[in-house]
Amino acid sequence: MQLARKSLQFSQLPLQDIVIGDAGEAVKLTLDLKPLRRVSWPYRLLGCAVMTLCLVLCLNGRSPQAQALNIEAGSWTGASFPVENFQAYTSPFGFRNSPTGGRGYEFHSGLDIAAPEGSYIRSWWGGTLVEVINDQGCGVGLVIESGDWEHIYCHLAGQVQTIQGRPTLVDRRGGIQVSQGQAIPSAARIGRVGMSGRTTGPHLHWGLRYGDRWVDPALVLRAMHRDR
Repeated sequence: MQLARKSLQFSQLPLQDIVIGDAGEAVKLTLDLKPLRRVSWPYRLLGCAVMTLCLVLCLNGRSPQAQALNIEAGSWTGASFPVENFQAYTSPFGFRNSPTGGRGYEFHSGLDIAAPEGSYIRSWWGGTLVEVINDQGCGVGLVIESGDWEHIYCHLAGQVQTIQGRPTLVDRRGGIQVSQGQAIPSAARIGRVGMSGRTTGPHLHWGLRYGDRWVDPALVLRAMHRDR
């Protein structure tokens, strides 16, 4: 810290000869200060990318490799693939360009799974329905809690109504009615693929959280395939 303060003081002096007296002798110093080189744009962008990666890893708690090791160590025989009539994975977990024309990158907290509109969605794991969503982003959606895990399902068909004081997803055409607080078995049909919320086509947005950390669903699907 002492060196930093001295550098700052000298940098504020004019570019001329400086005479310093020491024990009656004159010492002549000449400062030759060169302007700092400006950092080019590629290096600036590289620096921003490194800082962003460090921030994501800090916020997420652990690196993706650490998550994969923990997931591979578990048993997934009780899990169910969440969509019938699977067509394709259309958008992976992580940062991406906005699919609806927004500026820059956004964090995509789940995995998008395309299926024909009206295809049934199944609960990934048994648990309790803790939230029925109805907003502009997720659209009609559900959050199921299974121990330390939460699984989130967005862009469902149907409507959200209040029945006996509880938020309820009602999809009469699909024969679906599930209410907040209800116990949900693994592989139970809990909804159908729709077009609600911010979406460019029929698909399920499927998100997973463990504790306070988002988890890449593709890592879980890989482990499930291993345990088949």
